Amino acid sequence: MSSVRKALKPLRMRLRKRRHALFLSLIDELPRPLRILDVGGSQRFWESMEYRARDVEITLLNRSRVKIRQPGFVYVPGDARDMERFSDDEFDVVFSNSVIEHVGDFGDQQRMAEEVRRVGRRYFLQTPNKFFPIEPHFFFPLFQFLPFAVRVWLLMHLPLTARGRIRERNDAVREVAEIRLLTRAELRTLFPGASVSHEKFIGLTKSFVVFDGFRVMSSS
Repeated sequence: MSSVRKALKPLRMRLRKRRHALFLSLIDELPRPLRILDVGGSQRFWESMEYRARDVEITLLNRSRVKIRQPGFVYVPGDARDMERFSDDEFDVVFSNSVIEHVGDFGDQQRMAEEVRRVGRRYFLQTPNKFFPIEPHFFFPLFQFLPFAVRVWLLMHLPLTARGRIRERNDAVREVAEIRLLTRAELRTLFPGASVSHEKFIGLTKSFVVFDGFRVMSSS
């Protein structure tokens, strides 16, 4: 599976850059200075997108320590489900890329969505589509629809993760339990009234981008 992961890397980067171009087009006319909260993000992500902007401060909220290597970034430790350290509408934009599927069950995802909508005047969030046939973390067909015990067994016997096969059962259980992919209908419930953009691959929706609060919006 490592060969599949490697082969798909250029495609994933291309989709990510297309998504980032949409994000930049939405924030382009917002007044400066601009405060962005990246929920679960890293400076490496913004560097990979070759993002350079003046009068923009990006706060990186992450449970893991994030190394800051250049001006314009601030690291804050925290949990996406509880951002009580921030006041209502504290940020001009809340951004999140492939995080909400990792925070826990649907109740945890609701708490993250509520916090995103509370602390930001606008938001832009991406997450994989549950019904895309290739599970995006393990690159195994229909992995997300298999029984929990089967998914654990697969992780222990096949090299489906970036680091290969998982040898300890408890680690495999944690890996499977950490991911809960979302459907379009669930996103509509979590972010009522928002625009939802579909990212396509071979005619199928690979992931969703949900956003709100921007002057120019289009949904599909």
